[in-house]
Amino acid sequence: MTSLASTGRVLRGNTLKHDTRNLLKGLAFISPWIIGFLAFMLLPIGMSIYFSFCNYSLLQPPIFRGLYNFEHLAHDPIFWKAVSNTAMYTALALPLGMLAALGISVLLNSKIRGLGIYRTLIFLPSLVPTVASAMLWLWLFNAKLGLINNVLIKLGMSNPPGWLGDVHWAMPALVLMSLWGVGNTVVIYLAGLQAVPRELYEAAEIDGASPLRKIWHVTLPGISPVIFFNLVMGIIGTLQVFTIPYIIMQSQVGLGPARSIYFYTMYLYDSAFANLKMGYASALAWVQLMIILALTAIAAWTSRKWVHY
Repeated sequence: MTSLASTGRVLRGNTLKHDTRNLLKGLAFISPWIIGFLAFMLLPIGMSIYFSFCNYSLLQPPIFRGLYNFEHLAHDPIFWKAVSNTAMYTALALPLGMLAALGISVLLNSKIRGLGIYRTLIFLPSLVPTVASAMLWLWLFNAKLGLINNVLIKLGMSNPPGWLGDVHWAMPALVLMSLWGVGNTVVIYLAGLQAVPRELYEAAEIDGASPLRKIWHVTLPGISPVIFFNLVMGIIGTLQVFTIPYIIMQSQVGLGPARSIYFYTMYLYDSAFANLKMGYASALAWVQLMIILALTAIAAWTSRKWVHY
């Protein structure tokens, strides 16, 4: 009995040593990721939390000010203007983009000749770099030489919109631009559509359902998890819109004072790197995160009623 007990202890010890070696090997293999995460993710996140409570200009050591930055946000008219513009853009671009992507994906899911070519053409614009897309749309929406206004003039419109040079038309122009990159969303919708069982469509046809009823009662419930995913990603993306409106703001000087397309992330960027208010920018970043988390939580809470797994 004693020898059996000692043999069991030896086996357990050898197993423990073997597991420890495997653990150390695994940690060694993932150590570059761990170091990168700690140095470039966790540390900056912790520093931004601290800086959000400080007066920090990058040129001098941070001075702790408590909740001053957050209190200042409540009385900052530029902050509220940026929030208003971002909310308006999200309210317009998010549902329009989701509807456009869903409609295109339903069409591309049908069996027609040359379907692969159509899918490629829809997806290609999403591969164009954002800066290149911004420059392309700057020319398209040019009030005097742009292709869009030239077409409108030939169609009989004597006074076409100023688009990006007009404070009233700049936001609608940006919303239209957002449809340029729906290719990624279309691909995700297509994957969801192809996973809907054909038997459900056949049963609906036997019951005499019209094409619209099949979409409402079969297609949409069948891809509701995909719709929810795209909704969450759309919320995050539209609330962080930056590159295209920033390039347009730099090229359209007349829009500067009115700030008609001055979005939240643009104000955060200017606060940090133009005004050197890193503490205030950190507070802006955390408020933005809270807004995104709140809207995502609302979407997740409501999903229990319309998402079917």
